[in-house]
Amino acid sequence: MSNEKRSHEAHSEWYEVQYATKEAKDKAIELWEYDEKHNTINHWIHQRMLRLTDPFVTEQKSWLTVGDGYGFDANHFYRKGLDVTATDISGTFLPLSQSRGFLDKYSVENVEKLTFEDNSYDYVFCKEAYHHFPRPYLGVYEMLRVAREAIILVEPHDPISKMPFLLALRNIFDRFDTTLLQKYWKNRYSFEEVGNYVFKLSEREMDKLANGMGLPMVAFKGINNSYYHPSYSKEKADDSSEAFRKIKRKLAFHNFLTRFSLMPSQLLCAVIFKKMPSEKVMAAMRQEGFQIHIFPPNPYAR
Repeated sequence: MSNEKRSHEAHSEWYEVQYATKEAKDKAIELWEYDEKHNTINHWIHQRMLRLTDPFVTEQKSWLTVGDGYGFDANHFYRKGLDVTATDISGTFLPLSQSRGFLDKYSVENVEKLTFEDNSYDYVFCKEAYHHFPRPYLGVYEMLRVAREAIILVEPHDPISKMPFLLALRNIFDRFDTTLLQKYWKNRYSFEEVGNYVFKLSEREMDKLANGMGLPMVAFKGINNSYYHPSYSKEKADDSSEAFRKIKRKLAFHNFLTRFSLMPSQLLCAVIFKKMPSEKVMAAMRQEGFQIHIFPPNPYAR
């Protein structure tokens, strides 16, 4: 069996393994409802990622969410009155979320072979799923195929792409022993329990991908947001919680390091455009602090 087939099967079965009973599935949904109602730290973390799409929801556009296992990402756009379809490789939770009124439309989809026609949706949104794909570029190409305007990825940031010292250190170590650095850099090759290698995003890789396809523009925004811990599950995201005050201190410190380029942001939002956005979207991106790369035309393209 090929690696990609093993990965697809493992991911499509994951929720059924983790939530084998109806009671377990109901509890997972109820926990999300609890987080939202009580503004927990978990809810705060996910909302910060979803708010990265704020510049693109200023217009009435259609959305497709990819790797949206519970349908909670689609719910974010659904509540804004937008036309949105949720997709995931697993059909465990999407019907349940639809039955509870969290979303209107869903489809069980493998990102490597989406069943939608070309240019079916204005925006395709993929949050914390790209790093699970066994062939991530193939997934990006498919998302771009069905998008009219752009695709938006929110994923862990590749640190080596932003830290020249770490890159130089790796190059020096690898000249003598390619396994030596792994003794100290434990997550150089990261894998998750479901079996996937963790693909991380970098600006340079997305620049190259977009240029290779002859696309006009990409945009990036990084945030520090990797503060989830199971013990925080019911802690409120306000100053009444010592856990949240601790997170705010960490966030302030990490933001300081990021601002002065001493460390990369923990998460990267990468937006790959198929066509130039409206002035309204451009202005909203600039206001939100997105870094915008507009590419020169290929002089040799025919």
